[in-house]
Amino acid sequence: MKTARSGRRESHSRIRDGVAREAARLISTGEAGNYPQARRKASERLGVMDRTLLPANEDIAQALQDYQRLFRPDTAALSRRYREAALEAMEFLAPFQPRLTGPVLEGTADAQSVVTLHLHDDDADAVAHHLQQHDIPADADRVRLRLDAHREDTFPVWRFFAGDVAFELVGLASLQVRQAPWARGDDQPMRRASAAQLRRLLQDPDVAPDTAAGSSPHA
Repeated sequence: MKTARSGRRESHSRIRDGVAREAARLISTGEAGNYPQARRKASERLGVMDRTLLPANEDIAQALQDYQRLFRPDTAALSRRYREAALEAMEFLAPFQPRLTGPVLEGTADAQSVVTLHLHDDDADAVAHHLQQHDIPADADRVRLRLDAHREDTFPVWRFFAGDVAFELVGLASLQVRQAPWARGDDQPMRRASAAQLRRLLQDPDVAPDTAAGSSPHA
């Protein structure tokens, strides 16, 4: 026999799952560009005003994988190909303690996705020299990232193609290998994966990215 409390929990869970599924649909159809934006739009469309009933990023990521598995079955194969390319690049860039982040890690990559790797070195020119030494032409730019709730800064980024896979390498200080930048539009660190964690994902695709990579600042 259900108690009133258990009934409320089930009701709240259904509401949270519904918002997560709608947020996933918004991201997949291009109506939202990130989890916070999708969560806000989904809650507005469904009339959910209680913030305690909103799904976490991990819930939306799982719902997005489920949505793409159902409506875009080619996503799994594409994500695997991108992850394999990412692992090869991470082995090449091993001196910089690379970390994979973004849709390729989440398993939600599409044909327009970019393999984003965070590289770590206190020498601002080290990555550029490494690419030059191996005759890899790359376009240099800068990207703005949040470091925590109160700080943000710009960092160098190098973009290039390896075959038909687009890469962007973000240069961070050595300290950032243990303290991931914050996700855009959200108040928590980005989820990232080391090469060892990515190998685990490739060996077992059913492992959730947050289980393999973690969402802590030290990922």
